[in-house]
Amino acid sequence: MTNPSSAAPASPTGPGGCPMGAGAGAVALGGPGFDAEPQELYRSMRREHGPVVPVELPGGFPAWLVIGYRELHQVTSDGELYPRDVSLWNQWGNIPADWPLLPMVGTPMPSIYFTAGAEHRRHVDMVVPALEGADPFEIRQHCEQLADRLIDAVCSRGTADLVAEYAEPLPVLVLARLVGFPDDEGADIARVLKDLADGGPDAQKAHLRFGEHMQRLVADKRARPGDDVTSRMLAHPGPFTDEEYALDLMAVTAAGHLTTADWISNSTRLMLTEDQFADALSGGRHSVAEAMNEVLWEDGPTQILAGRWAARDTRLGGRHIARGDMLLLGLGAANADPHIRQQVTASAVRSGQGGNNAHLAFSHGEYRCPFPAQEIAEIIARTGIEVLLDRLPDLELAVPATELVRRPSAFLRGTTALPVRFTPVRTTGDAL
Repeated sequence: MTNPSSAAPASPTGPGGCPMGAGAGAVALGGPGFDAEPQELYRSMRREHGPVVPVELPGGFPAWLVIGYRELHQVTSDGELYPRDVSLWNQWGNIPADWPLLPMVGTPMPSIYFTAGAEHRRHVDMVVPALEGADPFEIRQHCEQLADRLIDAVCSRGTADLVAEYAEPLPVLVLARLVGFPDDEGADIARVLKDLADGGPDAQKAHLRFGEHMQRLVADKRARPGDDVTSRMLAHPGPFTDEEYALDLMAVTAAGHLTTADWISNSTRLMLTEDQFADALSGGRHSVAEAMNEVLWEDGPTQILAGRWAARDTRLGGRHIARGDMLLLGLGAANADPHIRQQVTASAVRSGQGGNNAHLAFSHGEYRCPFPAQEIAEIIARTGIEVLLDRLPDLELAVPATELVRRPSAFLRGTTALPVRFTPVRTTGDAL
């Protein structure tokens, strides 16, 4: 891994460690406000700071949080002014090697997620066709089989935690099959990715273990190729190193796991707590899709995405952005921007559909989540929910909705546990 400590000189900062021009009053990026009711916090930010908010990352490091829909669209549409080039960050001279958010923010490395410009496009040209090669019907079949296996483990007892026992393991088990892992490695990869996403003291060790899994996979598929994403990546004619293959596989798996798990659990939570989606619990397939779309707008798995870095001094949303400043993409806040929501509402009245695809849940622009990856996530989430409701039709919360606890993260929006009860049913008995 490249040592980024000297990648860029530190630029001057204002009082309290804020970027020059930000002024006092930077918002600490963490705490109960983000865990409980982030939209309330975003509204407060919008009133006090406007569409671009000075924030402070753990450790006191400054950044800008872009919460305006128009401003976020502007940042993600201009890859030259706001590249996803982590080496530009003007705080590298201050970042300790054990900073917990380092795996999430990234360091300069030859990965599809941490490269910019032509180098990023080179990785895209290799990764995206490998993802496109996954058969949607086969993905659904994998998902149905693995969902049944997970439900079989709990269905006879009448209670379950849908997060720990279903929503979190399901996506990584499906993704493990798609990239070429044997099923028995999926559980450890799920633990690794959770430690990474939580950004706690185990994040660095988890990142190393994650890389070791992928390096072994690349070596195995080079020796014994199959019908999987890794083998298709290795078959690409471009010159890539084993490190690049492993890093790209890490990016694909990490991006698809916990976000899809939270999409499943947030959608299920919505259907269990909101009357307007209750018919989904009795087999209303259309309502499952509606609930999933509602979550992308109102309760998206990725609330804040790191990041972009200013290639030169500029202005955004009335703020002076210095060269090398980090910009965090406030996807959840931008989706709630009253200006865009008014337009979406007006579109709904005119068309009867509601501008459903205007959300930024998958980001936007050159570095947005590739369409094949979006399609895979949607298949896994929707199939997972449908199988769950088919198998356990009288599903209900086992605790009051007010007792559900959100994951302690400003970046990812999920529930730590989703206790449910249901009438015990028989296992499928299917051989998988």
